[in-house]
This record gives sequence, C-alpha cells and structure tokens, in this order.
Amino acid sequence: METVRAPEIPVDIDFVHALGVADAERTLHTQGDATRVWDLASVSKPLTALGVLIAVDRGLVDLDEPAGPEGATVRHLLAHTAGYPFDGEESVGSVGARRIYSNTGFEVLAAHVEDATGFDFADWMEQSVVAGLDLVDLEVSGSPAAGYRGSLRDLLAVGRELLAPTLIPEPLWREARTVQFPGLSGILPGYGRQKPNDWGLGFEIRGEKQPHWTGADSSPQTFGHFGQSGSFLWVDPAAGLAAAFLGEQPFGPEHVRVWPGLTDALLERFGGRGDGGAG
Repeated sequence: METVRAPEIPVDIDFVHALGVADAERTLHTQGDATRVWDLASVSKPLTALGVLIAVDRGLVDLDEPAGPEGATVRHLLAHTAGYPFDGEESVGSVGARRIYSNTGFEVLAAHVEDATGFDFADWMEQSVVAGLDLVDLEVSGSPAAGYRGSLRDLLAVGRELLAPTLIPEPLWREARTVQFPGLSGILPGYGRQKPNDWGLGFEIRGEKQPHWTGADSSPQTFGHFGQSGSFLWVDPAAGLAAAFLGEQPFGPEHVRVWPGLTDALLERFGGRGDGGAG
C-alpha cells in the first residue's frame, strides 16, 4: 500500500528509530526505515493474542476452558489474571484476584494452543497471522511473550487488522478490546501501580490510566502494547488510527518523556477517521 508523504513529525530523541501511522485501509505516514527488522519485546504479546483469537474463532480453543493453574482459563491467561508472576511457574496470586503482568502466562497460553491445534505455536502463527495478513518481515520463532522480531510495515499491517478485523469476526474483536475482569488493580511495567489496570484479551486498554505511554488526547478505548525494546503498537478506534514505534534504545526515561507527545501529534495530524471501520 502506498504511503502518503507528509512532513516529518519532530521527535526529540537522538537514537535511530522508525515510526508510522495507519488507518483501517492504508499506511498514512512513516519516518525511518519501515523495512528494518527490530526486536519487538512485549509487543509480541498482541500478535500472539491475535493468533489465539483465530484459534478461538475456529473452535479449536474456548476462552473459558481450563488453562494454566487450577481455576484459570484461556481468558485469565490473556488478561494477566491467572496468578503467574512476571517470570517463573509458581503462582504468586489467586486466579482472578489482581492483574499480574506475566510473560509466563503467555508461554503457558502458547503451549495450550499447541495442544489444542496440533501445531507448533510458531507454525500456527505463520499460518494464521503471518500468512493471513501477508506479513513479510515478522519472525515468530522466539518466545510468544517477548521474542518476536518485525518491521514497522508489518506492525502497521497488524494495526490495520486491529482497526477493522478480517481474521476474526467483529463480536470477538470487540470482546478482545473490552476490559476483562473489570476493576482489578496491578502494576503497569514502567509506569507503576494502576487502579484499575485495565486489559482486554491480550491487549492493554488505555482507560483513564495516569501516567501512561499513550497521549493525553488518546481515547479511553485505545488499546495495544509497548515493549522493553523501546517499541509500541497502539490502536485508537475513536480516532480510526493505529501507530507503531521501533528504535535502537531499550525502553527508558526518554520513551516516557517522548511517546505521549508523539502520540498526540499523530492524533492531531491524522485523527478523526471514525470507529475503526468495523461497523
């Protein structure tokens, strides 16, 4: 898809990066190398979630079937409420009691989908997400929690899918971006305790969180993920936009300082395109 050329948006950082914005139909703007492959870190999780949701739609997995520790389900794993710690297999909380952000939960989730589908999870991702969206750079051989690698152009393609789904039906898409287990508090990595700490099915939901990595003008419906590699993918259905950022510097104070203003600049220039185009 041809990108509309526009003046660059100033970004007050001194490391190499790429950023872009899309609506439901096409890429609207990019800066930096849109084809370079970067570590995605935890931006792997929303891609994994999409693969899981495809398995749900095909009837191979049910959101409310048991998975993980006793009493937990696929839904709990996607929503970080299964009680697993960030890393490690020993539960540190009761199922459904609070939001505990967990890499382990997504590793367990991938293993569960492997059992349900009969495919190695990387192969499942290749067949369902990579082929389904005609992605050209995404590498899914690493951890489904934080080990994928990909390009800006591929992340924007995923963003378009999350604005107007083609791989899953609209009711499941709407459920995925709806708060699961409302009212739970928890730690948002890098931003401290949030009450509530809203999440959907594999996607963090903006809600009214303060502080946050999206912008002051981001709608509460905004959902997505950021990663410790200094990456983000957000989708704002109210604005009809998705945006992605990738860079050479790991997440830190510079990202905390720059990302909200960058998001607001993208919304100001390109926003106002409706509710994602999915009806």
